[in-house]
Amino acid sequence: MAVTRARQSVATATTASSLPLPVRTRLAHPALLLTGIVLVALNMRACLAAVSPMIVEIQRTFGLSATAGGLVTTVPVLFQGVGAPLTPRLTRRFGTERVVLGAVLVLGAGVLLRVLPSVVALYAGCVVIGVAIAVLNVSMPGLVKREFPDRAAAMTGVYSTTMLVGATLAAGLSVPLEHALGGGWQASLGTWSLLALVAAVAWLPQVLRSRQERAAVAAAPAGRPAEKPIEGIWRSPLAWQISLFMGISSLLVYTLVAWMPTILADHGMDRGESALVFAFSNLVQVAGAFLVPLLAGRMTHQRGLAIAMAGLNGLGIALLLVVPVSGAWVSATILGVAQGGSLGLGLAFIVLRTGSAAGAAQLGGMSQAVGYLVAAAGPVGAGALHQLTGGWTATLVLMLVLVTVVGAAGWGAGRNRTLG
Repeated sequence: MAVTRARQSVATATTASSLPLPVRTRLAHPALLLTGIVLVALNMRACLAAVSPMIVEIQRTFGLSATAGGLVTTVPVLFQGVGAPLTPRLTRRFGTERVVLGAVLVLGAGVLLRVLPSVVALYAGCVVIGVAIAVLNVSMPGLVKREFPDRAAAMTGVYSTTMLVGATLAAGLSVPLEHALGGGWQASLGTWSLLALVAAVAWLPQVLRSRQERAAVAAAPAGRPAEKPIEGIWRSPLAWQISLFMGISSLLVYTLVAWMPTILADHGMDRGESALVFAFSNLVQVAGAFLVPLLAGRMTHQRGLAIAMAGLNGLGIALLLVVPVSGAWVSATILGVAQGGSLGLGLAFIVLRTGSAAGAAQLGGMSQAVGYLVAAAGPVGAGALHQLTGGWTATLVLMLVLVTVVGAAGWGAGRNRTLG
């Protein structure tokens, strides 16, 4: 991996710094950066995916309705939308590296808060988790754009894939951890705070490196001109198309994250097998999340990819509607490719449609604010529809309608244009 242009410019000023060059070289090693990115990304979906197989147990513990149970997934998604616009300000003030470290530590604290024996603590933990993930969601595209300017789409594939690996592990291990630890769903979900601690330790070298680089830049006679923000981004049709593509794609994902195992179980599938189907779907998402951004980066426009992802989403949901049990594994495979690919493509749009790291962070803040506020309606809305109708047909039909909106937004977002 090449050292980024930003670091190359800083390296020319290091003679003005009193810090030892060998220490700085070790801290700036790309392997340390990649390790940190991978471990941080592992946390960004794990604590959400781990909840889905536990929803019924959580409802039973606190006597929650289906709608209230859906809020356990909805609240973090909602607060991802609320927290996203604040992140660019935080990164400008404190630096991306320190903001990422703080967010990972807060995420671990939220995971522990969520498993305390109180309904208030359950939802408060969900709020904390949502805000922490929001900060990471917005910080990472800008960081990737800055550190890997010539490989931004490929690196987007790496970290979006890692996010889904974390989700797959969490979904597949939740029930076995519940049995192995003997502490019920609380012990199972609380375990994921350890992963956040490991990521925080692995990210520390980046915080130290950024402090050294800031000192070197301050000591240099002149630095690079500050990157200008994108003007009128909230009035840009392209920015709204990207935001809607991400938002409705995320709504489809989080609805199934919250309810797919329950949908299968309600149609007669064993609870353990339904959790395995869900975990398998998350596993297949890894392939889509990795390959689609790579393809997107090699294309002049990505309209065909966006339509393909929408079509696969529609097919997978239709199978879940018509043959929920007998077609479960096929549906899980198709949905895995579609959902992973949609996530990777949405993140790729952020780096491909902007010309700078600051622009990517700004578009990321907007698209994920809008996107996750839209997505938050999915889990709770599906729970409410289920409670109202007594089945899952209405929910799945509505999801099929939304697939057409995803396709239209993706067609616009996939055109070869740049913001700013």
